[in-house]
Amino acid sequence: MENNGNNFPLAFLGDRLEFPPVHMANEDGLLAVGGDLSIERLLLAYKSGIFPWFNDDALILWWSPDPRMVLFPNKIKVSKSMRKVLRDGKLQLTQNTCFSEVLEYCANMERKGQDGTWITPKMKSAYIDLHKKGWAKSYEVWEDGVLVGGLYGLDLGHVFCGESMFSLKPNASKFAFVKMAQELQEKNYHLIDCQVHTDHLESLGAELIPRKQFVEILKGQLGSG
Repeated sequence: MENNGNNFPLAFLGDRLEFPPVHMANEDGLLAVGGDLSIERLLLAYKSGIFPWFNDDALILWWSPDPRMVLFPNKIKVSKSMRKVLRDGKLQLTQNTCFSEVLEYCANMERKGQDGTWITPKMKSAYIDLHKKGWAKSYEVWEDGVLVGGLYGLDLGHVFCGESMFSLKPNASKFAFVKMAQELQEKNYHLIDCQVHTDHLESLGAELIPRKQFVEILKGQLGSG
């Protein structure tokens, strides 16, 4: 154990399938270190408001930030320019037709201010396993039969935990996100978990909520915002 800067010891996970309570995370959201990326542990993590994020040469790090960035599907913001993209029919959306390809593109995308990727070979293997079991899903965006964007995440049935998205053409990933949010709103999903704040997500209607509220929604104790 070591102190995590929040008067709680940072947990080192072993073989036991458990996590410490999320309120024990430090001010950056780091909760625990170690463990594995088994399907069982990943599902327990996401259902508890925890997600893995680490570099390829490091131990697995488990996070539960407070506040949490989320999008309530009924609050999706669709700009005038995006409404035009939705109308013109040049982009088409599919689901789960090429999960591995979406994963690979997300892993290889160059991102401003980021060196390398958190979508390590271990993470790829784990999420492909989750996809095979029906938990991890992808949304793909096509233009003239060519894959130009998409996103993937975990579908918990009432909450979609977004993991990453990519775009090879302007508006492609935004198209996927907006179409997904509209679909999830129709299906009465409570929220989309966006994990941490970015200006891009905020422009689409995502907002920060207290971790306690987020976990209560995850556990079915609260409805959507």
